[in-house]
Amino acid sequence: MPRDNMASLVQRVARQARITFRSPAGPAFGENLHRLQQLLDEVRAEDLHLVPQGPSAAAAAGGGVPWAGVVPPVSYMHICETESFSMGVFLLRSGACIPLHDHPGMNGMLKVLYGTLRIACMDTLPPAAAAPPPPAAAAAGGPCHRALFRSRQHYTPASPPCLLSPHTDNLHQIDAVDGPAAFVDILAPPYDPQHGRDCHYYRLLEGPLPPDAEPPALPREVWLTETPQAADFWCGSEPYAGPRVCL
Repeated sequence: MPRDNMASLVQRVARQARITFRSPAGPAFGENLHRLQQLLDEVRAEDLHLVPQGPSAAAAAGGGVPWAGVVPPVSYMHICETESFSMGVFLLRSGACIPLHDHPGMNGMLKVLYGTLRIACMDTLPPAAAAPPPPAAAAAGGPCHRALFRSRQHYTPASPPCLLSPHTDNLHQIDAVDGPAAFVDILAPPYDPQHGRDCHYYRLLEGPLPPDAEPPALPREVWLTETPQAADFWCGSEPYAGPRVCL
């Protein structure tokens, strides 16, 4: 069955994102968010002129020193950005991981274009006097944070978009499983360190599981510690060759 005009679909997603996130506290936000989710769910790799592959060698130029000339594990294609949202595509090499990180005060939506992603989602929890103490592994680290480990799921192009809000699933880790993968990413508002929306990375404070042990059931409370960006993770850039988006 022939698809509709591909460029109009990408344009419609961007236009709906602008409508949705310019009034995130408005009475129509839930309805607009649902409409955006429906539109994004229709997007496929061919709509953005993508073919399944990891970050290309051309992306190495975006890695900067000290990785110049080295293909990054992850690269980003910028599509558009306003004060209220940003939209682009992340491409992951096989086995690449975007480490556990947060989105302070932000909403987000992620749609897989090709490949398989394993996404672990967590919520931050307020301090509690009755909470158990952090594990001994945290003694030499930085401040610890309580969190609710909500889910760990696989996403493919057939999956609906993965959503995050300022309070739900706001922390996540993204792993490419069994090959390269790519996803459309919408964040609202965009990261902006000057306005308190910087990206922070975290490490789960848990010891290794015994051999053949089943992973602990979810959801469950966990402890996290903030860490610097991992030395083996960086994000290059690639030119976006899909349909033009005008806002």
